[in-house]
Amino acid sequence: MKTISTTNAASATGLMSILFVALIGATVLFVAGHAQSATLHDAAHDMRHATGFPCH
Repeated sequence: MKTISTTNAASATGLMSILFVALIGATVLFVAGHAQSATLHDAAHDMRHATGFPCH
């Protein structure tokens, strides 16, 4: 029977977390890079209104 040490399990969990965050970041950059600038402006503008932050 094989056992996995706690250090190896924690290292694997940390590596998976880093890879997941990197994937999310790359996805955000890809989507933002291909969106029209008017679309990004409208999304930011709507988010400011939704959170109650004044923008005008």
